[in-house]
Amino acid sequence: MPSSIYDFKARTITGEEVSLDQYKNKVLLIVNTASECGYTPQYAGLEALYKKYRDRGFAVLGFPCNQFGQQEPGTEVQIQAFCQKNYGVTFPMFAKVDVNGDRAHPLFDYLKKSLPGILGTEPIKWNFTKFIVDRNGKPIERFAPATKPESIEKEVEKLL
Repeated sequence: MPSSIYDFKARTITGEEVSLDQYKNKVLLIVNTASECGYTPQYAGLEALYKKYRDRGFAVLGFPCNQFGQQEPGTEVQIQAFCQKNYGVTFPMFAKVDVNGDRAHPLFDYLKKSLPGILGTEPIKWNFTKFIVDRNGKPIERFAPATKPESIEKEVEKLL
């Protein structure tokens, strides 16, 4: 069993394989995203949170996912262009992943096991499920898709 998120690697949206240990000593908000979802406007709130706190050691990590209603059908190039054009996203984005099932990215398996959802169920229910991770790489809290990024600000500040 991994001891923190730093034990994982992920492919960036531009195709580079990176170790998540590059985010050591940062507070992270890890989110499964989608471009054609009712929650897609949350990109603006995620970006605002990132800009406000990045200089204090905070980052948002976006992981596009097409498992919920096929709401992320595009390629990584299309996703990146959409996010930049429509929401000015500058926070780190990663390649499209599965978050549930046999092909789920190991990071999301770890996050789900560390922080089960409502009634102890592990699967992610929809796009824009959020996991806040402390400076030691430990998942601290899981937030539902409907939870707006701005309402998480107090938790971010506490961990910074």
